[in-house]
Amino acid sequence: MSSYDLKQVLKRYGERTVLYISHLEIKSGRSLVLLGPSGAGKSTLLRLLNFLETPSEGTISFDGQRVGAEGPTLATQRSITTLFQRSTLLNGTVWNNVAYGLWLRGERDPARVEALLARVGMLDRARAVASTLSGGEAQRVALARALVIEPQVLLLDEPTATLDPANVAQIEQIIQELRQGSTTLVIVTHHLFQARRLADDAALLIGGELVEAGEAESFFEQPRDARAAAFLTGKMLW
Repeated sequence: MSSYDLKQVLKRYGERTVLYISHLEIKSGRSLVLLGPSGAGKSTLLRLLNFLETPSEGTISFDGQRVGAEGPTLATQRSITTLFQRSTLLNGTVWNNVAYGLWLRGERDPARVEALLARVGMLDRARAVASTLSGGEAQRVALARALVIEPQVLLLDEPTATLDPANVAQIEQIIQELRQGSTTLVIVTHHLFQARRLADDAALLIGGELVEAGEAESFFEQPRDARAAAFLTGKMLW
């Protein structure tokens, strides 16, 4: 089953076309890594997948149901969350930040909050004020905040781009654990080695166009498109 099915999706801002995808299937319970140079349309695609924006043309289906101009259902909205490159934490404690998504849903589950804080190595800082955290600590708290609501889909936009190696390793370990479960992951990264480590499937955007997508092994080892081959070997410059 597919989490998403995109057909003839085009996104324009004014007269400028910033994204065109003829067809992209994102399979449920798998990790898709999105690659491409800056300005290729990766973040635009994530906004479409999170239904923060609508396509100018084409169709996006989620779990087999086409999402129309009226937007997704509340249940669909609540099943998708995003971890950004620089996530903004709320004023207050680490604990309250992680619990916030549950509170919005009218839930109180201290055990789940505690378990997520332990999972990201932040339980000992649960009562710390969020503004006192380092960048790596803040990103781990943001990841716990995203996971505490048990999303069906987790979108990650360069989640480790600004972090030191130790924090990168911790976040990658959690992503690897998620790959063993049922969560659908879409990961934007510029790092080819990270992409290889985390991808079940991979896709390449260049100039706003999806030029290749497929299972990770064939994508990295036997790319069909010459532009993909050039990108993966470092021969393509922008």
